[in-house]
Amino acid sequence: MAVKPEADNLTIKEQIIEDPVSGLSLQFSVVEGSDSPFRLRVFGALPHGNREFVFDTAGIRTGAGSAVGSFCRPTWLTEVS
Repeated sequence: MAVKPEADNLTIKEQIIEDPVSGLSLQFSVVEGSDSPFRLRVFGALPHGNREFVFDTAGIRTGAGSAVGSFCRPTWLTEVS
């Protein structure tokens, strides 16, 4: 993967962005206690299923693959009783 020379850091809040035109949903999330805590998930009518991209604390992509067994829902919500 090519990395832009003189790259700078960027802060993205945890969120779900739905694009009604393409039918895709983008989910940015953080998984605490992981070597690669930052994740970008793409959900929608993709030919090979939902996708997940994983980044380390330096912002370098450390993995990608199919996002299986999950739905596009916030991971930071807690159940209210």
